[in-house]
Amino acid sequence: MSEPYPHVRVAGSPYDRGRRHGELARERVIRSLALYRRQFASGAGWSWDQATAHARAFRPPIEAAFPAALEEIRGIADGAGVAADDILALNVRTEIMLAAVARRAAAECTAFAVLPAGTAGGHLLLGQNWDWKPGCTETVVVLEAEPDEGPPFVTVVEAGLLAKAGFNGAGIGVVTNALITDDDRGEPGVPYHVILRAILAAGSLPEALDAVIRHRRASSANYLVASREGMAVDIEAAPGDHARAWLHWPDPDTLVHTNHFLADTGARDVGRWWAPDSPFRHRRARDLLAGHAGEVHPGMLQAMLRDHVSHPSGICAHPDPAVPDDERSLTVASVLVDLSAATLWISDGPPCEHAYRRVDYAGFLDGRAG
Repeated sequence: MSEPYPHVRVAGSPYDRGRRHGELARERVIRSLALYRRQFASGAGWSWDQATAHARAFRPPIEAAFPAALEEIRGIADGAGVAADDILALNVRTEIMLAAVARRAAAECTAFAVLPAGTAGGHLLLGQNWDWKPGCTETVVVLEAEPDEGPPFVTVVEAGLLAKAGFNGAGIGVVTNALITDDDRGEPGVPYHVILRAILAAGSLPEALDAVIRHRRASSANYLVASREGMAVDIEAAPGDHARAWLHWPDPDTLVHTNHFLADTGARDVGRWWAPDSPFRHRRARDLLAGHAGEVHPGMLQAMLRDHVSHPSGICAHPDPAVPDDERSLTVASVLVDLSAATLWISDGPPCEHAYRRVDYAGFLDGRAG
């Protein structure tokens, strides 16, 4: 069994938090950079200089929308002893892959939320299997942040990146899926991971939606956002502005999303070609939750996240030896959050091989919503 993913606690201004992140997770940040150097070279034929040059074009839209993100990126770079452009490239890695036409890069996540009426304890539960590069088992951290402005938050993320799945002191949680349309070309806009960080600064669901739709997005993604007040919404977003986002609501008490669009967007959904397992994982997760209204509990959801139907491309994903190395996928972390109780369960690798750890964040998050 591998060691648990390290917990990295930071506080203060965006720069100070970033610097501490870079210092405490320096080894993992360096591994993240090495992983994407290999990925861009093997999957897209791009040198690191090409990647960082492309990433620099995203500075103006980030500065216009969420300038604190650039300060945090600068702090991570200084703390880790690397160039700010290197950390910027990490945080624009989705858009770099799209620009480089690396569209077969594996990203097969299964995300869900269950409203209080659907759970045995009357709590709002959300989570996901985060499926990405097998090498990310050596880069993941649990980032615990206390900003000087805005709510404290926890996110399970690759070292050096701003955010992935997580939740905050205002009771807002987010899980996510990669999506791709034929409009995704990696053109400058607000990057995926900057939007995820902005959602974790939100004090309400309307603020979370605003973080997704107010500024021009650079890439497609799905943001499943929930509140401990008992509501959840799924936001499918394509590159562009507010007109290119579609909302889905629980039916009746559950939401499930994988790596294809559920809305008729008018664009070609590349995800249905790129991840043909996505519709089957979506259906499988819905079937496993069906007929359990008022009975869903964390143990049931953990069992769902271990499911191997359609192995190796099931809900619990494993590398497929039939595809090239740079296209292989693994459930690098499985995350389950009780938003009502501010509790996280995490498996440090595929949940079929790693027991879930329970972490109580009520004391860390309570009473400090910004």
